[in-house]
Amino acid sequence: MRCRVCNERAGWFRRQCAPCATLWSVYEKHRGLPLHALLPLFEGSGASVEEVRRFLAGDPDGDGAVQDRIAADMANQLFAAFGGTPGGQTAEQVRRLRARGAWKTFGERPD
Repeated sequence: MRCRVCNERAGWFRRQCAPCATLWSVYEKHRGLPLHALLPLFEGSGASVEEVRRFLAGDPDGDGAVQDRIAADMANQLFAAFGGTPGGQTAEQVRRLRARGAWKTFGERPD
């Protein structure tokens, strides 16, 4: 059977490979931390850099990639800190923004 997160071999009756299961538990335990704080925790779990990259790009349950979930959590915390409504940003919205690439031109004047 294949891992639902990274699509590597997971074992006969397992839905996640061992590295992804460990990384997912670290993510769930420390959810809400920014990416720069999560990366050392991921590396400290014993996973290689390549396994962490595959985990961050993976979509375990169809709600969006892990990296997009982290970005959405950070955006929601920022919105809440400025008095906005919490929970406004989803992982799907972050994925669409990242795919569009429009964020690269935010510092430039429009034509």
